[in-house]
Amino acid sequence: MINLLRKILFPFAVLYGIITSIRNFLFDKGILKSYSFDVPVIAVGNLSVGGTGKTPQIEYLIRVLSSKHKVATLSRGYKRQSEGFVLADATSNAAILGDEPFQFYSKFPNILVAVDADRKNGIEQLLSQQDKPEVILLDDAFQHRKVKAGFYILLTSYGDLYSDDFMLPTGNLRESRSGAKRANLVVVTKCPATLSLDEQNKIKTKLKLEPNQELYFSYIDYDESIYSGDKTLKVSEVKNVNKLLLAGIAKPEPFFAYLENEDDFFMTFPDHHNFSEKDIISIEYQAIDDFIITTEKDYVRLRGKLANKQLFYLPIKSSFILESENFDKTILNYVGTSTRNR
Repeated sequence: MINLLRKILFPFAVLYGIITSIRNFLFDKGILKSYSFDVPVIAVGNLSVGGTGKTPQIEYLIRVLSSKHKVATLSRGYKRQSEGFVLADATSNAAILGDEPFQFYSKFPNILVAVDADRKNGIEQLLSQQDKPEVILLDDAFQHRKVKAGFYILLTSYGDLYSDDFMLPTGNLRESRSGAKRANLVVVTKCPATLSLDEQNKIKTKLKLEPNQELYFSYIDYDESIYSGDKTLKVSEVKNVNKLLLAGIAKPEPFFAYLENEDDFFMTFPDHHNFSEKDIISIEYQAIDDFIITTEKDYVRLRGKLANKQLFYLPIKSSFILESENFDKTILNYVGTSTRNR
């Protein structure tokens, strides 16, 4: 039924594609103003809606850069209950910042974490801080043309390549596939860790990258332990224990598969779901006294609402199949060169 509806809406997809192409043309020709800044700015995003692994990719960049530079992240703060520019501090929570920015703040206390739907204003506010950043990571900002980043990283999921997709609402693309030309490098995310060179080359052919664009392949690397507020357990210890697996992310199936046994219970919620009191009661009823294991992103929204002794999260990170050193070098060279040339 959904596929039939998407086909019926094809004329609207064509119209949407024309509108976004005109918008990009106006920015490319300078008719609509883009703003550049005297600081290295890296934009991470995608062409499609849905989860392509932006959060673990941002965290990867934080780890690469934060030992050498003062790093800031700037996100829209999707579904947050605040407005305007907010700089994370000790009073912040997931409701104020949004789940993903609050996750950054919780994991990386030495960086600046800010949210602002107006990325231009957000960057200006960050640069007005006394301890201003040396590099800014823009989260989910590939289509935010009002800011001209110095470096663009485009993500596309292994199971849902932008080259095989179409414009909304028939497909999942936010803009035409030609928008990929703005990327300095492309990362195919959520690959099988054993992806062969032959298949990598087939994907490279499909994507039809420009000669100056770099291509990398990454996979989701799951932690060997789960964590609560005060306890750590090995995944192997809980793998065969009855538990409730809970996820409010775009594509939870790999998370479930990593942890599940045949007697587990599962609960799924929409991506970025704000858990209500009714949801909490339902979760407690389903779990009884079993472990509740959730994603790191969901944990920052559930912490304090469920018993600490029951609630655990499983961290993930982005790892590259090959050439991670080249990726790191490209990023560090951009930031270093940009900083020296300011």
